[in-house]
Amino acid sequence: AERKMQDKDFVGARKFVLKAQQLYPDTDNISQMICVCDVHCSAENKVFGNDLDWYGILQIGDTADDALIKKQYRKLALLLHPDKNKFSGAESAFKLIGEAQRVLLDREKRSFYDMRRKTTYKPVLPKQASQQTSKGFNPAQRSKVHTNFMSNPSSIAKGFNAPFQEL
Repeated sequence: AERKMQDKDFVGARKFVLKAQQLYPDTDNISQMICVCDVHCSAENKVFGNDLDWYGILQIGDTADDALIKKQYRKLALLLHPDKNKFSGAESAFKLIGEAQRVLLDREKRSFYDMRRKTTYKPVLPKQASQQTSKGFNPAQRSKVHTNFMSNPSSIAKGFNAPFQEL
């Protein structure tokens, strides 16, 4: 994991760190390594153009108030401060959370950022979920089912009345 962090492959490093955490939960500094990887992975997600996802970097929602932003910054700063965290990428992650805090605590910058984010943000659906659900229903078939029902609604009504026909 440390090697991948040195190579700036934080996604790959994160996978190794999480596996190490499962196998050896008492290993020192795992939380520091995960924190470095999480910040850098969030920084790789561009919200629009080249702008960073400041909420993702601080690991907060976009409805977070100033108190939560400050609290989360302090929590991450303790894990990422270069004097306490010597892992590759810790210093740059520390700078990223500082910049995220500055942008999100400045009312003018935050409202401009939020406005741009909302006008250009398009959520990406997972490929599997957008094509077919786990129960085998394909959302694209919804209109076909609706059309079939609307063209012959009496067939559905007959099915509901079947138990009462014997009475």
